[in-house]
Amino acid sequence: MTREPDPTLTVRPATDADWPHLWPIVEPVVREGETYVYPLDLTSDQAREVWMERPPGRTVVAEAGDGTLLGTAKMGPNRPGHGDHVGTASFMVSPAARGRGVGRALGEHVVAWHREQGYRGIQFNAVVESNTSAVRLWRSLGFEIVGTVPGAFRSPAHGYVGMHVMYLALR
Repeated sequence: MTREPDPTLTVRPATDADWPHLWPIVEPVVREGETYVYPLDLTSDQAREVWMERPPGRTVVAEAGDGTLLGTAKMGPNRPGHGDHVGTASFMVSPAARGRGVGRALGEHVVAWHREQGYRGIQFNAVVESNTSAVRLWRSLGFEIVGTVPGAFRSPAHGYVGMHVMYLALR
């Protein structure tokens, strides 16, 4: 089921001051171990270094009308040099905010940002196939699975599962 984002939800650039409010979103996603290859013992400082993008990339937050941060995304070129015309992105939504349209709002923002920046497409390098809600969301936004690496992700709940490469052409 796809849900429309809450109309009071805004997506804005993340600031350094947001990190203390982002870590409580990032930490449970990392500790769960079901969607990212990050080490389960990743520290706040290590996560901040990985998550807070620098130009030409960007990190954003999804903020409720009351100022509560509900999710975050980071985006930028997938590869440097001759691959910088294709973008990529990563997303995390607070466990308490899942199913409320936060991922969709972030996804739509990321697609629009890549278009505005002149990217030719967006490639997600590692969408865990057992993360069915993410796969369904990206497909609803026009992404296609262009390949799956069998058994490339070791899920605590599902064992060895595939990782999809997904792509959205922007031109």
